[in-house]
Amino acid sequence: MRVLAAMSGGVDSAVAAARAVDAGHDVVGVHLALSAKPGTLRTGSRGCCTIEDSHDARRAADILGIPFYIWDFAERFTEEVVETFVDEYAAGRTPNPCVTCNEKIKFEALLEKAMALGFDAVATGHYARLSVVDGVPELRRSADSGKDQSYVLASLTSEQLSHAMFPLGDSWKTEVRAEAEQRGLSVANKPDSHDICFIPDGDTKKFLENRLGQRPGELVDAETGAVLGQHTGVHGFTVGQRKGLGIEAPAPDGRPRYVLSLEPVSGSVKVGSVASLGINVIDADRAIWPSGHPLTEPTECVVQVRAHGGIVNAVAEVDSDTMTVRLREPLRGVAPGQVVVLYRPDSDGGDIVLGSAKISGTR
Repeated sequence: MRVLAAMSGGVDSAVAAARAVDAGHDVVGVHLALSAKPGTLRTGSRGCCTIEDSHDARRAADILGIPFYIWDFAERFTEEVVETFVDEYAAGRTPNPCVTCNEKIKFEALLEKAMALGFDAVATGHYARLSVVDGVPELRRSADSGKDQSYVLASLTSEQLSHAMFPLGDSWKTEVRAEAEQRGLSVANKPDSHDICFIPDGDTKKFLENRLGQRPGELVDAETGAVLGQHTGVHGFTVGQRKGLGIEAPAPDGRPRYVLSLEPVSGSVKVGSVASLGINVIDADRAIWPSGHPLTEPTECVVQVRAHGGIVNAVAEVDSDTMTVRLREPLRGVAPGQVVVLYRPDSDGGDIVLGSAKISGTR
């Protein structure tokens, strides 16, 4: 096949491209320029898509002996990912920009361009397994559960997955680094990027305040209605947050308070005890079915609400593109705007993605 390898400049995408070459595909490497003014240097695991990253990607492509290009997706990334991120926080929701980036950039914008240029598939360094069952793609957790990225890929459609390749799905991270070392790739020991790529200093609150300004409101005790303090904007908080609330007086029982809900219209941030964080029901909409098969009846499944964690057994029911998920045990810190992903347990531990939806509320 003609394969376009998305090369971020990290070890995972470099090894993924190498494996695509080894498999006999006609591979071309591409690095996505996602910032109009990229930084010149990374600092450890902070930030990505820098000029340094593009150079690392090019050096890897040279070693693999494949053509390499840089495609400017900065404008679309700003519109689809950064502005959506800001708008979601302004509306009192907590988005996951990696989910949005995979959906809108890597497997919509990039894949569309790749297909228009005659490529058969896009290969990435994601840790997830992909197989075809009866002609239908099946997305599953990776062998390395600690690195599994099926959660951030669960918003992809069946059509998008049919043109995707994840060569690292059956590997562990330690194996990938060792392979990169053996191949002579300079990125073998390069740190992984953990922070939001467009907020390299990790200060999300400052980033949002620079974009949205100050929108003063009150910190309110959810149980008594008492005003406990003031804040500069609901965008500085997320459900489940404990630190940095700006409340001077402790709770009557001396225990920490947590953010329970955000009301962007009134500007109210309601806080309460950790016990009040637990929820049993998730309401969600914009359901997506990677296999192309929506649920038609109440289904026992495993659900995940964060990229790494928030996993419990549940029963999911679907009506059109809306979803109700009843949890078998309570979860804490579940926020509107997050994505809930449904899995069907598999005997070898590679749980199969059934579908995903955007969380609209909790009960």
